[in-house]
Amino acid sequence: MTEPTLTDLPAPRFETGRSLLIAGFSGRFTIETNGGIPALWQSFIPHIGKVPGQVSNVTYGVCCNPDGNGGFEYIAGVEVRSLAGLDAAFRCIEISPQRYAVFEHAGPLSTLPRTCMRIWNEWLPASGMVSAFAPDFERYSEDFDPAAGTGVLEVWLPVRERGCV
Repeated sequence: MTEPTLTDLPAPRFETGRSLLIAGFSGRFTIETNGGIPALWQSFIPHIGKVPGQVSNVTYGVCCNPDGNGGFEYIAGVEVRSLAGLDAAFRCIEISPQRYAVFEHAGPLSTLPRTCMRIWNEWLPASGMVSAFAPDFERYSEDFDPAAGTGVLEVWLPVRERGCV
């Protein structure tokens, strides 16, 4: 048997992101354990719309704090105005403005890891750019429905020109 063909990876658009303050639930994962991320989302979903200071129902999956051994922190969350009123169960991260390559993911949520692997392993090395040392994230539109696979899901990768610091 052969490996199934991956979906086409559309060319990214480039944007300068704004400052974001994200609050949500977090866990530490590796490529081998990232199958636990859906359970993290399931625990966070009942809080959407009830998080103190929540800006909208756009949700974010933030990858940050790599440990150098393949591990990373993943935060399932929403944008908030401030940390006021949040209880200890919430993990917060501030994302500074960056230049991003933004990829729209097409297809079922189950193929998102393959899309991310293609971005990192194919597009990025061929792009002439490198990852900026900043969190990357998934952005799920307010109308995103993971069961139906409808709505907009974007992967925001912070980038800089190769050789730039």
